[in-house]
Amino acid sequence: ESIFFPIPPDVMLIPMALARIQKWFKIASVALLSTVTGAIVGYVIGYFFYKEVGIKIFEFYNFNNFQEFKEYLQVGKGFWAWIIIMTIAGYSPVPFKLLTITSGFIHFPFHIFIIITILIRGTRFFFLCWLCHYFGAKIIKYMEQKAKKIITVLLGLFCLGVFLGYLIYEHYNWIVEFF
Repeated sequence: ESIFFPIPPDVMLIPMALARIQKWFKIASVALLSTVTGAIVGYVIGYFFYKEVGIKIFEFYNFNNFQEFKEYLQVGKGFWAWIIIMTIAGYSPVPFKLLTITSGFIHFPFHIFIIITILIRGTRFFFLCWLCHYFGAKIIKYMEQKAKKIITVLLGLFCLGVFLGYLIYEHYNWIVEFF
């Protein structure tokens, strides 16, 4: 999904985990390994082949390029912003491939990119598969009934996190400089 598949992996991951409840850990592991491999390919495309391949992928999704953000990152202000953007994309239905290609294009530090990809996508895939293992098919009915509340709470937590990140960045620069 991180580079080729146009549909979020959850569409296949959840039915597979429900069909093979006892193999949930293996299914999540394969999904994580695949998404990290795809993320590396996307990063390489963005780093070396943005003009040849990356632009075509962005045009397919009707997104503009991120030249402005590349300049912002080089000034040093965009590092934490990009981590937040990757985190949001890793948990949302936004095509993750766009972030992997952009990460390569803006020359985001590769080792940090890999760590974030593993943490974000790993928690997403393992949590989904664990929910399927623990609750079985009941989890789908529950999520359908409570989807609005779940999305509202998650959006509220996200906004709180962005606000706290902004406060830390603006008023406590020593923390940002420390990291």
